[in-house]
Amino acid sequence: MHCDYCGEQDATVHLAQLLNGEMKNLHLCKDCAGKSGINVDEPVSLSDLLLKAGQAPGAEEAGKKDIRCPQCHMRMSDFRKTSRLGCPACYDAFAAELAGLLLGLHKSHYHAGKAPSGTRLSHAIHEQAEAVSGRLKTAIAAEQFEEAARLRDELKQLQGELREDVCHEGS
Repeated sequence: MHCDYCGEQDATVHLAQLLNGEMKNLHLCKDCAGKSGINVDEPVSLSDLLLKAGQAPGAEEAGKKDIRCPQCHMRMSDFRKTSRLGCPACYDAFAAELAGLLLGLHKSHYHAGKAPSGTRLSHAIHEQAEAVSGRLKTAIAAEQFEEAARLRDELKQLQGELREDVCHEGS
């Protein structure tokens, strides 16, 4: 098994944490574990590790200031202890600090939320169809009829895929 961060070396440090009934695993090579400040002889919080991993070099010293959410007044140190944010404004207040955590947990810099696996595709197709519909209206308004015809065909194809996906969900 390769390291989750560098992807090159074999993972020798394996961390697991149960959060909200879901098991999160992190596999690191010795070098990445050391760079993240992991002392394998002491217990470590996965959220602390992921928060540190997303920081730029030297950011830990700059991050000594305990940032507060302007809405609920939650501190970053509170989040580190509980792994829970206090309100929606916390996402903006702690955005820089949460970047590494989101990247580690979701392999992306944003959290898309949870959805049943069958609805993810139809949601993506629906969003794509809405975008094409908007471009179609713009093309019609600008009297770009060839582009409008192409977009109309693309929209029909997406709507067909959406109907097909809905039919498969019902069976």
